[in-house]
Amino acid sequence: MRVTMKKDGITVNCIAGAYVVFWGLDLAETARKGFRGFAFKREDHSNGEVQWMRGMKTFEAVAANPAAGENFSTEVHPIQSFQWADYSVKPGVRYTYTIRTMYGNPGELKARGKVDIAIKTESEEGEVHSAYFNRGSVATQEYARRFQNRPPKEVGQAAWDWLSRGLVEHMIGFIERAKKGDSLVGAVYEFQHERVLEAIREAKSRGVKMKIIYDAVDGATGPRKPNIAAVKAAKIAGITKQRLNAKLMHNKFFVHLKNGRPDAVWTGSTNITLNGIFGHANVGHIVDDEEVVLAYLEYYKRLLKDPSIPAPSTYREENMEASPVPQHLKRGTTPIFSPRGTQLDSLDWYAKLAAGAKEGLFMTFAFGMHQKFKEVYSHEDDILKMALMEKTSVNGNETEDQAIQMIRNRPNVVVAIGNRIVTNAFDRWLEERETVDGKRKHVYWIHTKFMLIDPLGADPIVVTGSANFSKASTDTNDENMLVIRGDKRIADIYFGEYMRLYSHYSFREAVKWAGEREHAGSPQEWKPQYLSADDAWMKDYFNKKDRSGRYARRVYFAGTK
Repeated sequence: MRVTMKKDGITVNCIAGAYVVFWGLDLAETARKGFRGFAFKREDHSNGEVQWMRGMKTFEAVAANPAAGENFSTEVHPIQSFQWADYSVKPGVRYTYTIRTMYGNPGELKARGKVDIAIKTESEEGEVHSAYFNRGSVATQEYARRFQNRPPKEVGQAAWDWLSRGLVEHMIGFIERAKKGDSLVGAVYEFQHERVLEAIREAKSRGVKMKIIYDAVDGATGPRKPNIAAVKAAKIAGITKQRLNAKLMHNKFFVHLKNGRPDAVWTGSTNITLNGIFGHANVGHIVDDEEVVLAYLEYYKRLLKDPSIPAPSTYREENMEASPVPQHLKRGTTPIFSPRGTQLDSLDWYAKLAAGAKEGLFMTFAFGMHQKFKEVYSHEDDILKMALMEKTSVNGNETEDQAIQMIRNRPNVVVAIGNRIVTNAFDRWLEERETVDGKRKHVYWIHTKFMLIDPLGADPIVVTGSANFSKASTDTNDENMLVIRGDKRIADIYFGEYMRLYSHYSFREAVKWAGEREHAGSPQEWKPQYLSADDAWMKDYFNKKDRSGRYARRVYFAGTK
């Protein structure tokens, strides 16, 4: 849901997803003198609760020694930013927010302007598209507050439930949609989490016709051994098939046929492992569209033959014929299947879509940024371009690091890069998981693969699925992607989650930079961050030459371009 309002010199652009309400803000020049920040009050109409929203920064003169993780009322310590988000909302609930502009000396602030916004958050479930994001391991701050900074294996089920935020529950719920006489087929890369495999075994026992293909490619880095062991332990070998002739069978999808007719497909980025469900930031995406379900079913049938990749196999050509790159992207949902030809047609097309953004581009990169997208992000213009990266390069390549830094220097580009907080117990738990099977894990935080093109406009494009916007994900790996055009509801949900992930990533980078400045690489210690006692904090937001991205974000998010 989207609401825009202008009043008392304040411009408010509100975007409500399922678990996130995001605010793009602007302030008339006549109202900026002496401005100290925005205060937010929220009324939850599901329970009648009214509260001033809280932030982590304080005025030093008022609260000089806040405890780590402590938060404070924005009525006393307002938000000094032109973007803000509430990450504590629930799906499908009506809220009323009051936004006040605050002036005066710290400790003696007075409210002037006032805007009231009534919104309703989106439901995760939709008529065609349903999207379920976990919280994942990136959410360090709130996890530490909620569970006293203990790793989830010590906390117990409450921690797992909080991290999943319904992801594993809805994955199991999708499997449970299949009743006696129905069919459930699929293809998965990592196939190991006990709860999901148990749900599959139970589906078989109630009379569901099943066959699940899983990656069993014999190689040094694949999940062959743990997959085989998990399938054996779950006693479901008879309803599975090993994918042996692939380079990387990277899919994560299930197709449900109800009474022999296409019903729905579950897809997305979530590997069926403890890390995939509870650690990495991931999404499960359901599509209830007969044409799309049929396309996935036909792809599954191609996979069932365990085709090889190189010639004389026609597997690549079959995928291209079944899901051609469209000359003109239609409104609705377009699936794209890989591997494809070595010409990288779909990767070229994704880069073309990205380059065609008119106002905003948002992408995740779990394994570095391909050159095609570097070219898009290197272009200096008035289009806001944001990127979330697990790391600047896969193997610490200095040239790659420098290329990303050059991109970050563009005034219209904002890149946030993951960083481990070594003093945090949650991150130490992740480090333990890093070598859980004797193998180094490649991703700590963001595993989602999605791109948003003009998400706040009238005709947004969402690209989501299993592929990493890379060469291998195009010409050698088994992958699937959804390209969704014109669905503002699903764009709002993805956008909210993107900005949630961005806030966590930027926090981690801030901790890293502080640690490098203060301790020259020693373990990072938390230190309070203070609000500005005057109105100088706004300077970059209204400077067209600003190279931090603050100006570009203000005008895009508030819609005052």
